[in-house]
Amino acid sequence: MKRIKGMIFGLFIGIPLGIWFGFNMGQDRPLLSNPFNEPTFQESLKKTSENLIEKGGEVLEKSGQALQNKAEEEVDEFELPTPEPPPQ
Repeated sequence: MKRIKGMIFGLFIGIPLGIWFGFNMGQDRPLLSNPFNEPTFQESLKKTSENLIEKGGEVLEKSGQALQNKAEEEVDEFELPTPEPPPQ
């Protein structure tokens, strides 16, 4: 009976703490912060700007890679004229 009481007590404490910590981890907040607290304007602005910079970097990298591939294709297609042998 004592073992069952311990398991029930553990469930009553463990489940809410797990939900609390999991919710905070999902929102990139400290574990012990209030999960129902709305982010301030400054926090949401910072997160949005970080996402914008990250996405912009990815787009820039993809476009640079595409330009590099296109330049390599152009070089591969370009053939130098074969020199004619000198007259003897």
